[in-house]
Amino acid sequence: MTETYRAVMLTKKGGPEVLQVVELPVEPPGPGQLRVRVRAAGVGSADLIMLSGSYMYAPKIPFVPGYEISGVVDAIGAGVTDFAVGQRVAALTVYGGFGELLVREAEHFLPIPDGVSDSDAAAVILNYVTAWQMIHRVAKVRRGQTALVTGAAGGVGTAALQLLRLEGVKTYGAASAAKHEILRSLGAIPIDYRTGTIDRLTRALEPAGVDHAFDAIGGANIGRCIGALRSGGTLVGFGFMAASGKLSQLSMFANIFLGARLRGRVGKFYGITMLYRKDTKPLREDLPKIFALLAAKKIDPLVHTTFPLLAARQALELLSTGTVEGKIVLTND
Repeated sequence: MTETYRAVMLTKKGGPEVLQVVELPVEPPGPGQLRVRVRAAGVGSADLIMLSGSYMYAPKIPFVPGYEISGVVDAIGAGVTDFAVGQRVAALTVYGGFGELLVREAEHFLPIPDGVSDSDAAAVILNYVTAWQMIHRVAKVRRGQTALVTGAAGGVGTAALQLLRLEGVKTYGAASAAKHEILRSLGAIPIDYRTGTIDRLTRALEPAGVDHAFDAIGGANIGRCIGALRSGGTLVGFGFMAASGKLSQLSMFANIFLGARLRGRVGKFYGITMLYRKDTKPLREDLPKIFALLAAKKIDPLVHTTFPLLAARQALELLSTGTVEGKIVLTND
C-alpha cells in the first residue's frame, strides 16, 4: 500500500474550477471504522451547492466533496465484526466520496448484493432513497392515486417516476419539452412548464387536482404546486437547501406548511441528510429495498454519463449546465 492517495479537494468557495486533485496521507481506520477503496461516486446538485459554501451539512473548507459512494472494504478497525476485507459496500457519505480512499464509521456502510454493479449502486443511494422515502414515508402514496413531480428529468425526478410507476400511481412529470421522451419512457405524462403555470397545466389534465405533488424547485413554484393539488392533497418539498440565505429558506418553509394549510392542503418538507443525521435506521432499511429492485431489474437508474473518479470538476461543470437527464457517476476502475 502506498503512503498517499488521490482525492478531489474543495480549497475555496467558487465554481467547479476551484476543485483540485491532491495527494492525501493514507490513514488506518480507527476503532469502529472501515477504510473503503472507492469504486464509484454519484454526482448531484448537493455537490454543486457545497462549492458555494452554503450547504449546511458540509464541513468547513477545505474538504473532499462526494455525497455517495460504492466501494470495497480495504481495512477494518478494531471492534468491527460485520464486514470483511474485499466486501463491496455503499454509503451515504455526504462528503468525502471524491477520493480513492474513504475512512468512516462502519455503521454508515451497507453491503451491495450480487447483481448490482458498483456504478448502479452509487447512482441510487441519494436519488432513489430520497424518492422512496418521500413516496412511502412522507406522502404515503397508494395505488390508483395521482402525483405531480417537478424537476422530473433530474436525478431524484427520474427515480420518483420509476418508483411511482411501480406503485401504480398516475404521474405527471414537469420538464422542458426536449426531455419529454425521457419522461414518457419512465411512465409519466409530460407537462411543459414553459407553456404556463404548473397549477393550470396540471388541472387541465386533472380538473380536481392531483393527490400528491413532489416539488424540487421551491420559490414561487411552491404556491403553484399547492394549487395543483386536490383538496386535502399533500405537497412534499425537497432539495431547497440551494435557497440563498436563511430568510429565503424560512419563507419557502412557511409557504409549504402554512400556505398549504390555509388552502386546505398538507405541506411537508423532506431532506435525506436531515433525516439521516437524526436517525440512520430509515436509510438502513430502505437502501436494501432499492438494491433488491435493482437486482430484480425493476428499476434502472438513468445514468447520463460517467467520468473518471478524479474528473469531478468536469462532471460538476456538466451538471451546472442544466442539461443532465438522470445521474452523473464517477468511476474508479
